[in-house]
Amino acid sequence: MSSKRLAAKLGNDLVLADGEGMDRYLRDWHRDTVGAAVAVIRPRSVTDVANAVLASRDLGLAIVPQGGNTGLVHGALPQSPSDHVVLSLERLNRIRTIAPDDFSMTVEAGCILSAAKECAAQNGMFFPLALGAQGSCQIGGNVSTNAGGINVLRYGMARDLVLGLEVVLPNGEIWNGLSTLRKDNRGVDLKQLFIGSEGTLGIITAASLKLTPLPTQRETALLAVASLDDAVALYRLARRECCDLMSAFEFMPPEAFPLAQAAMPDLVMPLSGQYRAYVLMELGGSGLADMADLMQRFLELGMEKGLILDGVIAASESQAKTLWSFREGMVEGQVKRGRHLRTDVSVSLSNLASFVAEAEAELASALPGCLAISYGHVGDGNVHLNVLPSAGTPDGERDTIIKRAKTIINEVLFRYQGSISAEHGIGREKMDDFRTGLQPTQVQLLAALKAAIDPDWRMNPGVLF
Repeated sequence: MSSKRLAAKLGNDLVLADGEGMDRYLRDWHRDTVGAAVAVIRPRSVTDVANAVLASRDLGLAIVPQGGNTGLVHGALPQSPSDHVVLSLERLNRIRTIAPDDFSMTVEAGCILSAAKECAAQNGMFFPLALGAQGSCQIGGNVSTNAGGINVLRYGMARDLVLGLEVVLPNGEIWNGLSTLRKDNRGVDLKQLFIGSEGTLGIITAASLKLTPLPTQRETALLAVASLDDAVALYRLARRECCDLMSAFEFMPPEAFPLAQAAMPDLVMPLSGQYRAYVLMELGGSGLADMADLMQRFLELGMEKGLILDGVIAASESQAKTLWSFREGMVEGQVKRGRHLRTDVSVSLSNLASFVAEAEAELASALPGCLAISYGHVGDGNVHLNVLPSAGTPDGERDTIIKRAKTIINEVLFRYQGSISAEHGIGREKMDDFRTGLQPTQVQLLAALKAAIDPDWRMNPGVLF
C-alpha cells in the first residue's frame, strides 16, 4: 500500500493512515462534504516538507496542502483514496522572529492566525488580517488563498501584508524568499506567484509579514440606516471624513440579529427600534489621534445628512466584542439552518446596492420559500449573498435549490461584470464557474505557468488549473 511505502520513506511519526485519525483532515469546515486520501503527512520542518514532496513524487501521489482547513470552497479537501495525500502544515507553527523596529515578523505556515496576532500585540505591534475563523485558520492557508476579512478596506488583502515567503517547490527544492524589505525592485516579485495560488504551484512553509503599530484606541458603533443605498452613501462619507482611520465598515440586514441569537441566545439587541439595514463600523488609531472625538463628530454629521437613523457606540472593549458577536454569530446561525448556498461575490462599489436588489428580487421570484440574506464588506464591494432553504427541506431538494440559486446569482453578477470570488478563492467548488469566465489568453498564461512550475500537475489537482 502507498501509505505503508510513505511511512517507510518518511517515518511513522510523519504519516497518518488510520481511518479514524484521518477523519478531521477529510471533512470540510462545515462538515457537509467528505473527501478521500491515501494518507495524511504531517511534517515538522521545511526539510520534512521537501522530503514529503519527493517521496510523494516517487510514489506517483498528488499533494493536497492543508492548513486549518477552514476554507469554504473545498480547496484543501482531497478527492482520491488511491493517489491523493494531504500534507498538513499544522506542526510547522513556530513564530521564527518578530522585529518591532522593522515592523515585521516571520512565522511558519502552520501558525494559527490568532497566535500571530497575539504575539504581535505583546510586542506593541498589530497584524491586521482579521477573519471569523482566526482561532483555527493558519497563516499558510491565509496567504495561499489571499484571504480578506473585515479590515481589507484599510489594510488590504493578505497579498498586501506579505513581505516574503519560503516555499517548497514541486521538485522538492526550497525557495527562500523570506525578505523583510519594504522596497525591493529587483525584477519579477516571485512571491506573488504563490499568494492566492491555493497550493497549486508550491507549498508555502513560512511568511514574513508586515506589521503596524498596535492601535491604542478603538471606537465601534452599530448604526441603523434606511437601506443598503444609504449604507453605501454613509461609507463614502466616512471614507472622506475619517480617512485612513476607518478599519471596518460592515453591512448587515435585519435578519442578521435573529440568526445570531439562534447561535448565541444570550445576545441582546442593542437598538430598540426595527430598521431595514444596519452598519457595523470601527475606527482605530494610536498616538495623538482622538478616535472618540472623531467617531462622535462623524455620527453627528451622518445624522445631519439623514443617513443615520439610530445608533449605539460601544462604551468598552466588552461591548465592542458584543457588537461584533452579531456579525460573527449570524454566520453560525445560518449553519444551524442546514446546508445552504454560501456566496462570496464582488461588484464595483457604485453598483453594490443595485446588484443586491436585482439578485434578491430574482431569487424571491424563482425561489419564494427561501431566505436570501445579503451582508458583507461594503467598502470592498464584497457581499455574501447566501440562500437558505426553508426548514425541513429534504437534502435532494436542497441540492436543486442551491444549484438554481447559484445560477441566478451568477447570471446577475456577470451582467454587473463582478467576481465570483472576492476573498474565499476558487477551490474545487467554483471551478466550473471559474473556467466559464476565463478569457483564452488567461487560459494560455495559466497553463504556461503551471507547466513551468509543476509540469507533472501533482500540486493540488482539480484546483484553479
